[in-house]
Amino acid sequence: MTGGHLQIIVCGAGPAADVTTLINTAHEQSWTAVVTATPHAVSLIDVADVERLTGAPVRTDYRKSPGVRRSLPAADALIIAPATYNSINKIALGLADNYAMTSIAELIGGQVPTVIVPFVNTALAARLPFRRAVTSLRDEGVHILLGSAEGWEPHPPGSGNDRQSEFPWVTAFKTAAEQAVRYGA
Repeated sequence: MTGGHLQIIVCGAGPAADVTTLINTAHEQSWTAVVTATPHAVSLIDVADVERLTGAPVRTDYRKSPGVRRSLPAADALIIAPATYNSINKIALGLADNYAMTSIAELIGGQVPTVIVPFVNTALAARLPFRRAVTSLRDEGVHILLGSAEGWEPHPPGSGNDRQSEFPWVTAFKTAAEQAVRYGA
């Protein structure tokens, strides 16, 4: 699909600093993009640079002014990346304790094609709550780039900094665009 609107939710993990790679990849395919950041992700991204690239403010909180409507276009696809252990578990449980999680719940509930790219270590990925969350989200139709078939594996504890440069931003976009076409977004 050439052209569309991408909603990006950035969680608080190291690769968040490189979200501009995803934005630029979307722009190369004539997509627009906006970014919402979890409370922990805000300090990891260059907010001014992201806003310059997207032409829209980075959303971090609920609207402040009553009666003011959001001016965001309808999303053709949603990418949640890098998704933390905590965020993936919250998404699967339907917890909406901040603006980003509420947005995710609404977009998934609205059948927007969704791709999640976890950034977790092997110890966290081995936990039963995480494995159940991944299964639950996949059962709900969410595409999760995780596992050898997806070309993205958890990293050993303490090696996250070494894996940041390998984060699959381009693959995430290609997968989201394919999902948007498949589901007629």
